[in-house]
Amino acid sequence: MDIKTAIRTIPDYPKPGIMFRDITTLLGNARAFRTVVDQLVQPYAGIRIDKVVAIEARGFILGGAVAHQLSCGFAPVRKKGKLPWQSVRQEYELEYGVDVMELHADALAAGEHVLIVDDLIATGGTATAAVKLIERLGAKPIGASFVIDLPDLGGADRLRALGIRVDALCAFDGH
Repeated sequence: MDIKTAIRTIPDYPKPGIMFRDITTLLGNARAFRTVVDQLVQPYAGIRIDKVVAIEARGFILGGAVAHQLSCGFAPVRKKGKLPWQSVRQEYELEYGVDVMELHADALAAGEHVLIVDDLIATGGTATAAVKLIERLGAKPIGASFVIDLPDLGGADRLRALGIRVDALCAFDGH
């Protein structure tokens, strides 16, 4: 199955010039969804993964399924103020400004091996914030898996420069 054909492209969303890659069509297609989860899991079969950390919000859908398949725990990385318990925070840069991601302070134990999952890697801001949060809790990011890479925006290379293995199931040119 060609995963790219299950992804809807919406031109000029959320602003002119952006080609938004919408995975809701992929999630609604049982065969495509199963294929994606299987392919996200496959590179880590037989490798110690204690937790999947997924990034808000579409990453939660994929991350939960991947954690289930890997028989490991799950921890959500959320935007500032969304977690109800004591959290660690990490700022990251947006195109125009700064935002904050958070992870519960007790979500990971020191020494745990962690896989990061999200639907898309663009500039790598949120994924880099997730790496820093994981490391601040003493856990080890083993890799980062995405359905879509936008290589022109450099996020995957940014993670690789931090020593993180990056897997993406497909790539689209542009933004």
